[in-house]
Amino acid sequence: MTAFFRKPALLLALVVLAGLAARPAWAQSTVAEGQKLAFDRGKGNCLTCHVIIGGDLPGTIGPELKDLKAKYPDRNELAAILFDETKRNPQTMMPPFGRNRILTEREINAIVDFLQTL
Repeated sequence: MTAFFRKPALLLALVVLAGLAARPAWAQSTVAEGQKLAFDRGKGNCLTCHVIIGGDLPGTIGPELKDLKAKYPDRNELAAILFDETKRNPQTMMPPFGRNRILTEREINAIVDFLQTL
């Protein structure tokens, strides 16, 4: 056995550092996935009701989606809106994407990651 593998603290530090180095790429990939889902007419379908920078043929039923990180600094609040806006606003026209299983929790989180870049 090499000296490298006999030093668990060194191995653990290398694993942690490798994970930290990969995180920005992972974050970028979730943002890209979130944008794809938000613009997908068969999945997130955000453009049916909202104007989003970079989206084609947006709707005007809902508010323009911009400055969302400032409006919702707690990403959990934005995720809750996507999951089931009827809890906050019973009169909303927005579908409860999570409650109705239109989007998975992972997909909702990816969309939130994207929306927070707007």
